[in-house]
Amino acid sequence: MADIPLSVRGLDKHFGGLAAVQNVDLDLRPGVTTALVGPNGAGKTTVFNLITGNIPADAGDVLLDGASVRGLQPYQIARRGVARSFQDLRLFGRMSVRDNVLAALEPAPWLWQPGGGGARRARAKAVETALERTGLTAQADARAMDLAYAERKFLSLARILATGARIWLLDEPASGLDPNSRARFVALVRQAVSEGVTICLIEHNLDIVTELADRIAFLDRGAKLAEGEPQEILGDPQLISIYFGEPR
Repeated sequence: MADIPLSVRGLDKHFGGLAAVQNVDLDLRPGVTTALVGPNGAGKTTVFNLITGNIPADAGDVLLDGASVRGLQPYQIARRGVARSFQDLRLFGRMSVRDNVLAALEPAPWLWQPGGGGARRARAKAVETALERTGLTAQADARAMDLAYAERKFLSLARILATGARIWLLDEPASGLDPNSRARFVALVRQAVSEGVTICLIEHNLDIVTELADRIAFLDRGAKLAEGEPQEILGDPQLISIYFGEPR
């Protein structure tokens, strides 16, 4: 397990009589991009919520570097190097772009942060580097709410970049992007992977999946039906018929 930074074992979650996630196993490896693919309602975002502690699992475990994090709070899991994006972005609309990124690095909710001037300068440098890599330097002083949609998507990625997280969970990060922005996103993800970041993404655009994913885990009705290389999964006619909602 030493070479598997994040591992999911037998993960299970029910909401009343609905089996949202059923006995899911998943290994996320360093420098590998894994895509969670499946029709709407397959349980993909719920898997992310279970990994990050946003909702408690009914059964199973989540292991970081072989140690269980089940039952920890989301902030505790985040501080262990797991960062995620959300479909609704969750930006601070009236705060500047720079302050949105800086907020992701503040270790405490106090006006005066611990660590002194050295820590403050390190946080500021991380923010500027993240803004540069996401192409947002020129918008650093703009309010988040005034950004174009694509730039807000990149702001959510800048917050992840600045934290230095080694595991990224990205929930539909390329949805709604124009072709140029999509190319920027692909380049950003590829650079992160080349630096050893482990990435798992939920994405409905199969072109993006084909372009970025090294592995695909296919979910339907909360269960993992298959896992393998993209050409294997996307070349399976039964899985593709499930994905497009064709009668079974």
